Amino acid sequence: KSKDRIPTHPLRGDGVITRHKNVLLGIQVADCVPVLIVDPKRDALGAFHAGWRGTVKRIVERGVGSMRAVFGCKPADLHAAIGPCIHSCCYAVGDEVIDEFRSQFSYADELFSEVYDRDPVKEKYPLLFLTARAPGHSNIGPQKHLDLVEANRRQLLDAGVPESNIWVAEECTSCRADLLFSHRGEAGYSGRMMGVVGLIG
Repeated sequence: KSKDRIPTHPLRGDGVITRHKNVLLGIQVADCVPVLIVDPKRDALGAFHAGWRGTVKRIVERGVGSMRAVFGCKPADLHAAIGPCIHSCCYAVGDEVIDEFRSQFSYADELFSEVYDRDPVKEKYPLLFLTARAPGHSNIGPQKHLDLVEANRRQLLDAGVPESNIWVAEECTSCRADLLFSHRGEAGYSGRMMGVVGLIG
């Protein structure tokens, strides 16, 4: 059937599912979250690229739904891997992102943390900076940081994937720009990493 043919050109999009064997599904990232899903009982695969926009649109949760609808997968049988990506320690976001998450998730505020910029000189010599600002101007407040890893882990859990079946990479791409590619950590001049998943048979 034509619908079963394997594409010979690169696919565009943020998610792909298949039951074809001896084919690798790949997701390119440089801070965004790569989520790879396997159903060993149904021989089904999914690969999803979850940046903040894709996360807001529930790309991973909807991906699990597609695997259920198309392949008959049961969430309890799924195994998911969340690959290296930017972590909350380095992912400051603005009001637009915060508002989008609050509009979609009842637990959105649990995904954000407040982080103050550290200045070792100010911490060591605070008196030098008492008059650094004009009268009436307060210090700059904290930045809001988003935990994309937890956001996508929650989507997997909400979709019914057992917590014990979810693996999360500990590395932050921005913290480890010496080892991994990071769009933010390398000021926009970075390569791309690829997460791949496949079935042999």
